[in-house]
Amino acid sequence: MLREAIASFIGSSDVCDYLDFIVAPEMERDFFETLLQYLKQKHIRCLDLKSLRPDSTVLRNLASAAENMGHTVISNQEDVSVNLDLPETWNKYLAMLNAKQRHEVKRKLNRLSEAGNIDYYSVTDKMVINNHMDTFLKMFSESSKDKAAFLTPRMESFFRLMANAMSDIRLLRLGVLQLDTVPVAMTICFDYDGCLYLYNSSYNPQYASLSVGLLCKVLCIKAGIEERKKSFDFLKGGEAYKYRLGGREFPIYNCQIAIV
Repeated sequence: MLREAIASFIGSSDVCDYLDFIVAPEMERDFFETLLQYLKQKHIRCLDLKSLRPDSTVLRNLASAAENMGHTVISNQEDVSVNLDLPETWNKYLAMLNAKQRHEVKRKLNRLSEAGNIDYYSVTDKMVINNHMDTFLKMFSESSKDKAAFLTPRMESFFRLMANAMSDIRLLRLGVLQLDTVPVAMTICFDYDGCLYLYNSSYNPQYASLSVGLLCKVLCIKAGIEERKKSFDFLKGGEAYKYRLGGREFPIYNCQIAIV
């Protein structure tokens, strides 16, 4: 994307947690040198890149290529992301948590089961996902004022289009927590290469006292363990619950390259 001689990724950091170039292995140097030469020819003054993982091609390859060509590179940490390596069993996961959090997870699950019949299931079929999106977005906007303000008509359209596109290529998983057949919380995850990426979530605030929002995520983790997933990525942001559920943070960077 070009704006006033500044080039950046098309993806907005508001809705894209990780951004990067997709480059064939062993071709990084050739690609980035060609890219920088092209941008210079087009009189682009700056390459402004955000939401970069430490293992991104930008930080591993582009930054050094740019410096070798005489360009100025500035990179700073802009946020954190939180990831959880999944163990082999649910009991081993509980054992990973500290005593207080392990007790809290068990207590909350027991309290929810005492409130009625609970059911957690995953949806991957496109038509079924579309049928659930109205409920997801309704709970999303009702769960907090910040989320209601975030869910503009344009953003709602984005969520629906994203759900369609990602379910088309079978990367989307919608997790649904029901209490007495009533959906009370949902998660949207991307299922890719042995990892579940928690993209967003929603819950019915009428059931907030039962911690349904948190427990929907807990049950999503449990489902991932049962399916032998390798990791659970909470994605960008250092919310406290991510650490309580066993996640470990790593930095997310930005990178600005002044093209001279």
